[in-house]
Amino acid sequence: MADDDVIVVGSGVVGLTTAVVLAELGRRVRVWSREPAERTTSAVAGGLWWPYRIEPEESAGAWALHSLAVYEELAGRDALTGVRMVEGVHAETGLDELGAWASRVGGLRAAERAEYAGRGLWARLPLIDMPVHLAWLRGRLRAAGGVLEERAVGRLAEPLAEAAAVVNCSGLGARELVPDAEVYPVRGQLVVVENPGVDTWFTAADSASHETTYLLPQPGGLVLGGTAEDGAWSVEPDPAVADAIVARCAAVRPEIAGARVLTHRVGLRPARHRVRLERERTPEGGLLVHNYGHGGGGVTVAWGCAQEAARLVGAAS
Repeated sequence: MADDDVIVVGSGVVGLTTAVVLAELGRRVRVWSREPAERTTSAVAGGLWWPYRIEPEESAGAWALHSLAVYEELAGRDALTGVRMVEGVHAETGLDELGAWASRVGGLRAAERAEYAGRGLWARLPLIDMPVHLAWLRGRLRAAGGVLEERAVGRLAEPLAEAAAVVNCSGLGARELVPDAEVYPVRGQLVVVENPGVDTWFTAADSASHETTYLLPQPGGLVLGGTAEDGAWSVEPDPAVADAIVARCAAVRPEIAGARVLTHRVGLRPARHRVRLERERTPEGGLLVHNYGHGGGGVTVAWGCAQEAARLVGAAS
């Protein structure tokens, strides 16, 4: 076991991004995951950058802004990275309701009436085609010398026996792996339809229910959402929920009502009351860094959290 060996557990967007950052800093990185990235929750994420339901707010804002800067640079190579800068509106939201991070998002402003009839915010934000982005992250990791291994982990002692440092990016799996009973699923269902000509995104969250409304124009179709059901474990699409999603989205853009449905998706967001991003020494002297509990904000904070995780790995070695 070499001193620069690191094993990252988990191949979602947080795990892969963390592995990339570590590998490009010169660490010898292996990623262990029970399934490939295209079968993780990250692969079915809508992919819009926005700090949504993620705590602690101050840290999450800093992580998100770091990630925003990276995505803005990656958007110059959108066909390769899957990252595009797209305009849209967050409905029923005001600047005074957001954290300090909002003042550093260029161009974020109150929506004009032509953009949205109600109260809302206009922005030009990263919209990420997740299957493309995950494939690009895998390629970037391999180019930096990293290795991807399909390997189920039953206990964190397993990777700790083979590497000087382990970064736990196991997402929802941390509930059993750590174990951490504070980790819970937030079920998200969405519908992908043929895009009838929508080229801007739209989001509206209902804080009083588990329903959200969003339209995300991705290259493979228009992504319609959604739900945010705390503690729900089913990954089977509910036809009635799908119909309700389409109806809500069609109320915003009527042309959606006749759009052909391409697919249904369900993902379980790995939520926690606050992100766990910290390091510990095991009784055997191993270094373990935890980086999980991002809920629906993993894409938004991935690069900022990866940078912090890499600092924690280096700070204790």
